[in-house]
Formats: sequence, C-alpha cells, structure tokens
Amino acid sequence: MASSKFAYYILFLFLSSILFALQVSSTSRHVVNNHKGFKLNLKHVDSGGNFTKFERLQRAMARGKSRLQRLSLVANFATLSSKDETNDVKSTIHAGNGEFLMQISIGSPSESYNAIMDTGSDLIWTQCKPCKECFDQSTPIFDPSKSSTFEKISCSNKLCEALPTSSCGDNNCEYMYTYGDYSSSEGFLASETFTFGKVSIPNVAFGCGNDNEGSGFSQGAGLVGLGRGSLSLVSQLHMSRFSYCLTSINEDAYTKSSTLLMGSMAHDDYNNIITTPLVKNPTQPSFYYLSLKGISVGDTQLAIKKSTFSLNKDGTGGMIIDSGTTITYLEESAFSLLKKEFSSQVNLPVDDSSSTGLDLCFILPSNTNNIEVPKLIFHFEGADMDLPAENYMIADSRMGIACLAMGSSSGMSIFGNVQQQNMMVIHDLDKETLSFVPTQCDKL
Repeated sequence: MASSKFAYYILFLFLSSILFALQVSSTSRHVVNNHKGFKLNLKHVDSGGNFTKFERLQRAMARGKSRLQRLSLVANFATLSSKDETNDVKSTIHAGNGEFLMQISIGSPSESYNAIMDTGSDLIWTQCKPCKECFDQSTPIFDPSKSSTFEKISCSNKLCEALPTSSCGDNNCEYMYTYGDYSSSEGFLASETFTFGKVSIPNVAFGCGNDNEGSGFSQGAGLVGLGRGSLSLVSQLHMSRFSYCLTSINEDAYTKSSTLLMGSMAHDDYNNIITTPLVKNPTQPSFYYLSLKGISVGDTQLAIKKSTFSLNKDGTGGMIIDSGTTITYLEESAFSLLKKEFSSQVNLPVDDSSSTGLDLCFILPSNTNNIEVPKLIFHFEGADMDLPAENYMIADSRMGIACLAMGSSSGMSIFGNVQQQNMMVIHDLDKETLSFVPTQCDKL
C-alpha cells in the first residue's frame, strides 16, 4: 500500500513538472493573443554606409523620386479604374519600397528578417522557397516547409477577397503586386506566426512570394504594410493606434535607431501635442491624407489657392503623410511661391549650380553652418506645425551650401520624413486623427 502511494506521488511530481515546463515554454516567447502592443527599433536602409550627409540625402532622394512617381501612378490609375469598371489597372500598381527597416521573425521555429516599413501600402510579404525567381537578400529566404505554424489561405477567406486582385490555384489564394519601376512580387497568401521583438502573434496573413523581380526591395527581405486597408499589420492586429519617431538626418541618424510603437505603446497623453484630422480618399483608402490649408514663410502667409492641396472628387490631388518619401513634395504652383518667398527672406546668394538635386540652395559664408533662415509653418486643419530649421534646411560647410529640403510635384503632395524627424507621429484610426509631438527620437 505504501509503495502504491509512493508511486502515485512520483506520478504527481512527474505530471506537475511537465505542466510547469509547458507554462515556462508558453511564456518564454510572450505569445500575445490580445495584441496589447509592442515597440520595435527601425534602421535606415543606408545605415552602416560610409556616406556624407549630402550623399545620404541624394541617395534617399533618388529613392524618394521613384516613390513619388509610384504614388502618383497609384492615384492616377485608381482614378482611371474608378471611371471604367472594366479597367483593372488599379489592382496592378502599388507604392512599395521605403526608407526604414524593421526586424521581424517568421515561423516556428522563427527566422529573422529585415523588412521595409511602409505606411503607403497594406500587404505584408516576404520571399519564400522554392523560388522561381528571387532577388538577393542578406538573410536566408523563408522556407515554409520548416515551420510548424505555416498554413496557406484559401480562396474563400475574406483576406483573399481583400486583395486588389487575386486568382485561385488549387484553392490557394494567389496574388501579384507590381510597382511603378517594374519591380514585382508574386506568390500566394498564407498565415504564419510573426514575432516582433519578444512578442509573438499567430495567424498573421502575409504574401509568400516565390516570384519576385526588380531592384526596388533589395534593402530588405520584403515589406510590412502599415496602411489603412484590411491586409495591413495595423488592421490585422486590430491596433487602432501606432506611432513612429524618426531620428535626425543632421546627426548620425543612419547609425542610431528610430522607433515604431504599436497599439497601447503608442499613447497620446502629451502636453505639447498638435492634432489634425485624417482625410479619407475612397479611390485610395490605404493612404493617410491630411488637410493642409496653407503655408507661412516668416510672417508671410503664401497666397496659395485654397483648392491647391484639396482632395478632388475624382481622387486626385490632396496631401499624404508618408514615412517612405524623404523630402516633402508640394504641388508645383505652391512650391514656386514657397521658393520665391523663401529666397527673398534669406540673405545669402542662391547657388544655381548646385549638384545636390534640390531645387533651392544657398552659398554659405566660409567655415560656417550657422545661418539665419525664416520660420516655416505648415497650417494643417486644427494644427499649425512650426517646423524646426533642421527639418527643412540641410547645410554642409565642407560643400559650402545650405539647401531647402523640399521639391515640387505635378499632382499629389507628400509630407516627407525629413520634415517628420524628431517628431512622435501618432496615427489614431479610431479617432481618425494624426498627431505630432516634438521628441528627441534617439533618446527613446
């Protein structure tokens, strides 16, 4: 009898130890089902490169001009598509690329990848084996056969229906995204466990791309869409708020981490916060549109027509805020007025021979970066943003120039990431607002 009790006691201890081990295992990766929030570091795509300030800016601007063209194509083709229901061009053009990388892990066991953060698109995707064609990436390509949590998404799934265009092969939901520079990703929709830092989240839908072409994504192994559509990371995790804080281009920003905050981590209880409404564009529901009412240079409010930054009924025009475009691009008539007024208020000679690629540069006095420049204020609806000088002037004493970090566009205007640097930029999708808080981003 004693030996029987002893056997039960040993069995009890054995089962308890198993239960304890399972509990430890389940919490070691912080599997989150209610998605309260998490924090991630962001790395600039040029970090680690031995570039001067203007070389970094020029590289970023080259990518930014390509992105501007893509975004304009997106808007224009969306307009054409809305006028012609038989035209499916809308579904084949997307913004793509970007300036900041986020590290994510995919699968069970997890594999780490650097993916481009993109507030201008929705789909999350990465390259997958077996590849018909894949571009080079610094990490191994994701192999679904090695993950115990990988699962293909059927054609009847609502997320498959949310794709702009899709096809069905062997009941697998297939996608194809093409971009304005002929880069593309083609594959099938699947679900997998994604890990962000120490937070693991199951059943995240993503594109498993096994036919990927072009040079537009060579900085990362794929893309994480943070747009307003149902396929984006924000929408899938039901996180109504996210924010990011981008370090300054005037510092060693490319070696210092910027920050992305998701969900409850992206709070808005700041004293010095300014807030403006987000505007919806039915033809481009993923973009974050803002209502810009005017611009002031010094004490002079520019005589910009009220309709210049308005979103037109056909979905053209307007202004979006974008993390993936480097400098701000203003509709050409508004930029012309800004350039003229700014030049008149800066007591320096204009450098017409500048090779920076920027439209307005000045010749600096010898051996100085310190110059007086007029204030620049963007009058958003309900929020006047008085930009710090470093958010619109880029100076380099070695080159002897200082330039206005803005340019012109022939339609859509874009509020770029240089103008957002050292700002906590808070997207609140429940309140339909966007807020700015001056923040030393490299101290977070």
